[in-house]
Amino acid sequence: MAEPAARRGASLADGLASLAAVLVAFVFLFPIYWAFSQSLRNPLDTFTVAGFGIPWVNFTPTLANWIDQVGTPETLRSLANSTIVASGAAALALLLGTPAAYAVARFRFARWKNRDITIWFLSQRVLPPVATVVPFYLVMRALGLLDTHLALILVNATFVLPFVVVILRQTFLDLPLELEEAALVDGASHWGAFWRIALPLAAPTLAATGLIVFAFTWNEFLFAVALSSRNAITVPVHIAGAVDTRGVQFWFMGVRAMTAIVPPVLIALLAQRYIVRGLTLGAVKG
Repeated sequence: MAEPAARRGASLADGLASLAAVLVAFVFLFPIYWAFSQSLRNPLDTFTVAGFGIPWVNFTPTLANWIDQVGTPETLRSLANSTIVASGAAALALLLGTPAAYAVARFRFARWKNRDITIWFLSQRVLPPVATVVPFYLVMRALGLLDTHLALILVNATFVLPFVVVILRQTFLDLPLELEEAALVDGASHWGAFWRIALPLAAPTLAATGLIVFAFTWNEFLFAVALSSRNAITVPVHIAGAVDTRGVQFWFMGVRAMTAIVPPVLIALLAQRYIVRGLTLGAVKG
């Protein structure tokens, strides 16, 4: 009798855990559903149908909002700007952060401890971005870079660089040092060991890190609204533009929110095989 009772207890625990998971998923997915639902409504349905409106049940869906928004030059320009800025910032951060992470993981410095260098990188992320808006604005104005892609790429790369260094440093620490030592014995330089041995092994983490910093830059609003005015407006700033003298245009905001969500999700789906692949499985045996 004890075994069936234990089995029923385990089933009840599993059921409660599943219910909790469903509730948590609902909380996080509801804003996405809300945006999708709003994007399919007529302006009148936005104010007459409850937030949890179901297409074909509570209202008749329409693609008029999508056709109107996706076809406008402002939407296409904001998507292009976000793609350029996010890709450029992620590439620049990886270009600078990957060698720095490898150096902190593999070398010892005379005047600074590696732990102190890592903490310094982390401190750059702890710094509130709003505290640097005015200095960055003045610098970019002095350089003539206001409302340009380059200004947003440089600023965003600065703030996502600590993520790259910290994440990849731990990855390089976890890689088997014996492989690089064998390459050095065979005559390779430290750069050769990094380029031919460590970097290919860290490729999955490199892809995951690139996706993380891409998403951070894609969603960045503060510097985008401060440093851009027309030509370099990104998707988050474009979403905020759904507010006008008539109030919030929820039907347009829903379309813009969905267009902001789709590209990072597609990139994550395409890169997931690199993210889940093992780093050094079977590289060193015995």
